[in-house]
Amino acid sequence: MQHTDRLIGESSVFLEALEHVSLVAPLTKPVLIVGERGTGKEHFAARVHYLSARWDQPLLKLNCATLSDTLLDSELFGHEAGAFSGALRQHQGFFERASGGSLFLDELATTSSQVQEKILRVIEYGELTRVGGKNTIEVDVRLIAATNEHLPSLARQGKFREDLLDRLSFDVVTLPPLRYREEDVVLLAEFFALGIINELQRDYFPGFTAKALDQLKHYAWPGNVRELKNVIERSIYRSQNPAEAIDELIFDPFKSQFLQTAAIAVAPKNNEITESASEPRAENIWQNFVDSQLDYKTFFDQQEMEVLNCALKHCQYNQKQTAEFLGFSYHQLRSHLRKYGIK
Repeated sequence: MQHTDRLIGESSVFLEALEHVSLVAPLTKPVLIVGERGTGKEHFAARVHYLSARWDQPLLKLNCATLSDTLLDSELFGHEAGAFSGALRQHQGFFERASGGSLFLDELATTSSQVQEKILRVIEYGELTRVGGKNTIEVDVRLIAATNEHLPSLARQGKFREDLLDRLSFDVVTLPPLRYREEDVVLLAEFFALGIINELQRDYFPGFTAKALDQLKHYAWPGNVRELKNVIERSIYRSQNPAEAIDELIFDPFKSQFLQTAAIAVAPKNNEITESASEPRAENIWQNFVDSQLDYKTFFDQQEMEVLNCALKHCQYNQKQTAEFLGFSYHQLRSHLRKYGIK
């Protein structure tokens, strides 16, 4: 299980996600993992694979957003020699090489309709045809897909095939953002700290000061676990005295008087939306925050509670519809409602 060693946490929403994966892993059906960037979708996909009967077979991974449509088509389904310029020999695609095991496709929402149609054929019939080929090839692959997009919305807009969504959504595992895992932030921070301490070959980790712990607990973590890892490793790496506890966390590596000066000096392009265009909205949010006389966390908890209440009202208090509307699983919505005592 070395691929899932970063699935660390003890918060209720995190444990619910782990339990969800444990339930769906033994099946052979496709699994869709949804979550914000940095929430650990690849690690959860590995857990699905290694808790299944296919654990001793290949687990291949491919980020669909990194390839053009033509190249993605060739990489997924393979090609025959001479299929296109530069195709000097036969090439087995990811689906063929993962046969008997699992294939993890990240950023699935970025794929074209043509690629989606071919993926659907593999799911439904377990067969594919290489690019430039005529023969049908049978494969046995468990597909694990991931996205940070709301696929039902994309399907309604005609940007994602509804028939593929139907097949992928047998069950959807929604990963909680780090801001909903308050109990896990320090736990993860200490784990990442020990990792970088070992990499730097230092004798021990002196810990965090009360100030740093307060920063950890009150930061919003838009980049989730990946951002937390970067912040901890960066802060320890730059610490002047390895024997002193970490007192200041470095959240923004781009923060510099020189970069700020350069940003002011660069003129915006024609018709480009500048930072100033968002200033009125930011000022309104800031003014609301100041007027509320609440601390940062309480203010945004209040905002979230209002959104939840409005979403429930919009969906006529149907919790399953509300969960889908917000992009949550049913269990995640229930957890949020319990958090704020919403009945």
